[in-house]
Amino acid sequence: MSDTPHSTLDPGRLERQGFPEVIYCEGKTAGQIADNLVALAAANGHAFGTRLPEDRARDVISAVPEACYDPVTRTITLGEPPAEGPGWVAVVSAGTSDLPVAGEAAQTLRFLGHKVLRIHDVGVAGIHRLHARIEEIRGASVVIVAAGMEGALPSVVGGLVSAPVIAVPTSVGYGASFHGLAALLGMLNSCAAGLTVVNIDNGFGAAIAAHRILQSSTPR
Repeated sequence: MSDTPHSTLDPGRLERQGFPEVIYCEGKTAGQIADNLVALAAANGHAFGTRLPEDRARDVISAVPEACYDPVTRTITLGEPPAEGPGWVAVVSAGTSDLPVAGEAAQTLRFLGHKVLRIHDVGVAGIHRLHARIEEIRGASVVIVAAGMEGALPSVVGGLVSAPVIAVPTSVGYGASFHGLAALLGMLNSCAAGLTVVNIDNGFGAAIAAHRILQSSTPR
């Protein structure tokens, strides 16, 4: 059993769904996070946590010194990822302020064994920046696009590439952006056919969706 005194873990998720259980760290103590990291790593070979505040991360690292923490994305990894599989994902962010969310997606994908190309700060305010990188993006098997403000970038990318595009609205912008709601609604109303949209700031969810798309094209 890989259960801890405070958590009922799901080590069978890797076999059942093709990806292991990941720890959502907000609301958990450092001790609970450390216990779950160690237990999941013992069950699956590696473990991953999201939304870990930096002050709590210090205590987790003290308890599990071999874990690696990224303060920008607030993710923590224990153990080595699996070998990279076929296909790769482009993770595109509209602005520098979107990097924490785009980075959460990229870190999750690397934990799951996927090659990632990061493309930063190519939003519609300077669309020439996207045009300069679009051929690279077109080579990806899946594209994740994180954007705040009015959330226009995923629609633009969706009209320029053939791969599945997953849009991530971010809570970036002034008052009328309503903490990402304006971007979310803009993406849901996109005229780029087939655009997939996840919840506000949910880089993790976008990465899991990309992982499932890649899995579906690879025999298990």
